[in-house]
Amino acid sequence: MDRRKTVLVLGGTGHYGQHIVRHLAAKGVPVRILTRSATRARGILPATVEVVEGDIESGEAVARAIDGVGCMVVSVSAFDRQQIRRARAVERDAVIAALDEARRAGISRIVYLSVFDIREGRIGRLHVDYGQIKLEVERYLKSSGFNWTIIGVPPSMEIFFAMTRGNRMVVPGGGPKALPTISPVDLGEIVAQTALRDDLGGRRIRVAGPELLSFPEAARRLSAVYGRTIRFLAIPLVLPRMAWYVTRPLIRLSSTLYFVNTILSFVQLLNEFPEEVALGALQDHNDLVRTFDYTPTTLEMEARRLLRPGGPAS
Repeated sequence: MDRRKTVLVLGGTGHYGQHIVRHLAAKGVPVRILTRSATRARGILPATVEVVEGDIESGEAVARAIDGVGCMVVSVSAFDRQQIRRARAVERDAVIAALDEARRAGISRIVYLSVFDIREGRIGRLHVDYGQIKLEVERYLKSSGFNWTIIGVPPSMEIFFAMTRGNRMVVPGGGPKALPTISPVDLGEIVAQTALRDDLGGRRIRVAGPELLSFPEAARRLSAVYGRTIRFLAIPLVLPRMAWYVTRPLIRLSSTLYFVNTILSFVQLLNEFPEEVALGALQDHNDLVRTFDYTPTTLEMEARRLLRPGGPAS
């Protein structure tokens, strides 16, 4: 792609999106984002980033954001307590409408962030709408005329820090024996490079960090970084399973219950992470370092980055 052309990042202030934006901006590429809060965006992103204020569900706002763009990166997520009940409207319907608008505008290069691996039987059994939504957008892209690349994203490396409180890492079910994760910094660099290349079209690329980790191993290694013992504690999986069954009939009552039930679904999926998929992530990582120019981030490196002043956004 012509580096003088603007790259539009949808979801540019999100967990991964802000790192994608920073890496593109660092390469001197014109970057634009569409966001509901221009004030927040300007507070966390480089000053060179062009900010268009508006909602992805607004056709007029999307048309303004797309004007003059050479590539569109889709890193949209409704995975929070307020938005999650509208995930299908935001992550599927609005995304597909934005892709239709991109086609009308003559944009051909699309990079789409999806989940690491989709097993329809597993997401159907636990009613994980998030996975089904991603699958539907992937099918749309594969039947389109775009020069698309799909990025399969595993759990963020931040999952280990999110489950650590004080001197304990508490994990429902204990987690899988081996889990691929990715630093949001690495993800941002890989996606930025992908957006600038035209030779990766028609590919689904699974990204993964340099090693597989269990939660007990992560606790041990974080202990060395923090200089204090992080005790690993596994909560019996039967407890979140029971909570899932109890909350499932109530999800229509509130966004909070819907969010809690979705988290409980992910806890079960996490503990069932297929071993063969995890082992395949090692080859995925080897492919990444051959395809992209970057230095992979280890768990220790990510922990030290988060300890720096400014925290995760630094």
